[in-house]
Amino acid sequence: MTAASPAASVLRSSGAPAVASADQRTRIAVCALSKTFKSATGDVVAVDDVSFEVRQGEFVALLGPSGCGKSTILNMVAGLLDKSGGQISIDSDEVRHGTVNRKVGYVFQRDTVFPWRTVEANIGYGLEIAGVPKTERAEKVRRTIEVAGLAGFGKSFPRMLSGGMRQRVALMRTLILEPEILLMDEPFGALDTHTKLEMHKTLLEIWERERQTVLFVTHDLGEALTLSSRIILLSARPGRLKEDFEVPFPRPRDAVSLRETPEFGRLYSHIWHSLGQEFRRTKAE
Repeated sequence: MTAASPAASVLRSSGAPAVASADQRTRIAVCALSKTFKSATGDVVAVDDVSFEVRQGEFVALLGPSGCGKSTILNMVAGLLDKSGGQISIDSDEVRHGTVNRKVGYVFQRDTVFPWRTVEANIGYGLEIAGVPKTERAEKVRRTIEVAGLAGFGKSFPRMLSGGMRQRVALMRTLILEPEILLMDEPFGALDTHTKLEMHKTLLEIWERERQTVLFVTHDLGEALTLSSRIILLSARPGRLKEDFEVPFPRPRDAVSLRETPEFGRLYSHIWHSLGQEFRRTKAE
């Protein structure tokens, strides 16, 4: 978080959890966004006329069937992919393809850890590139390893870790740079159910302290309901904004017990009806 934040970062200090900010400004604005890919067989429209906003401190999930353009939208917001039409802005500044916004952190689908680096060296990589002094870097890495539940594994190499632990390393390598905005592209999609729930627990604990603005891509409705404040549902390809759901469950949330509540079941059924229509459309094509 920025220095103007009313509460200290959990990665900077071990004090009390951060207090939710009253700041409701728009951080990410997407307007009439479209993306068309060229192919040997003709143009493929992946995203068509999508508009939404993400406010400060919101955790917003982009949900939809495979091929609906979720990751494409995220990559355009990150500046990794050029748009075909529309506008994207972060803090009112237009996002341009190929530019780096230091306010933004990106967590990819795969763990992307360096196999030749230890857990400590992986997590501290961004700080090292940024020129943070070795002593300061070591202290920040130590605290971050504790937050991630990886104490005792600092000297371990990725081959010695489980899939969930490697993904924690990848997540903390991004979070240690204190991004104000976090873009996450199905980061837990390859994990088994138990490990995924553990990662949900870790992410919820960190987010409830840090309150970053998060845009999270998933095809898993249960995951979206567990983590997010809002769910933006996209149609089958070409991806269009179909519905925008508020997720009213109180925080802090328990990733396991939440799923056992009647409220979770009712909202799951309601959104699943709409999502199921898009799954059927995908199958029919």
